[in-house]
Amino acid sequence: MILENGEHLRYLGIDTPEIRKKVAGKWIFMPQPFSLQAKEFNKNLVEKKFVRVEFDVEKRDRYNRLLGYVFVDKTFVNERLVKEGLAIVSFKPPNLKYLKRFLKAQEEARFNKKGLWAYLKPISPAQAQNFIGEIRTVKGRVLDCYCLKDACFLNFGTDYKKDFTITIFKRSFPEFQKRGIDICPYYKNKEVEITGRLREYNGPEIIANLPQDIKVISE
Repeated sequence: MILENGEHLRYLGIDTPEIRKKVAGKWIFMPQPFSLQAKEFNKNLVEKKFVRVEFDVEKRDRYNRLLGYVFVDKTFVNERLVKEGLAIVSFKPPNLKYLKRFLKAQEEARFNKKGLWAYLKPISPAQAQNFIGEIRTVKGRVLDCYCLKDACFLNFGTDYKKDFTITIFKRSFPEFQKRGIDICPYYKNKEVEITGRLREYNGPEIIANLPQDIKVISE
């Protein structure tokens, strides 16, 4: 969103499908499922409207964009996008102000198969490589886990440079500790599910910022 004063505002607590994709260093129009719907829905809510922006712990991101929760009259725009299934919950510590509220909205959208949730059928770790840059749900068993000083890695295959991985960075360790989760012993050999944006780093990965991002399906 671009505000009246020219400031760029990024919505806190959510992630939406991309409309463009970077190919050979250039951005091309390649809308992902529900990206155009999300853009139009948001536009109808906020364009040329007076908005109230509420901040969390961090006011700006590394690109100097404002980070905020957006309200138009009584409509909480970030939350509404989640409720409609046009965005997924994506919180990063320390900005966790409305986490519980957003998680509840997402569970309702998922239960009712709204928007993305009618489309996000779980894929296997082996399929993850085919969906880099997209929001997907990956379901599989954690075969191995190891932690370094700055991150922990949940591996779903025998080759960590090629197979799907869930990555948990140091900034998130306290959130797992609060829930009594010792990451490697807790997740190893368990079947889990995670929804997030797939990216390429030594194979496909999704970053888990919070324990709520990883759903344990079975032991």
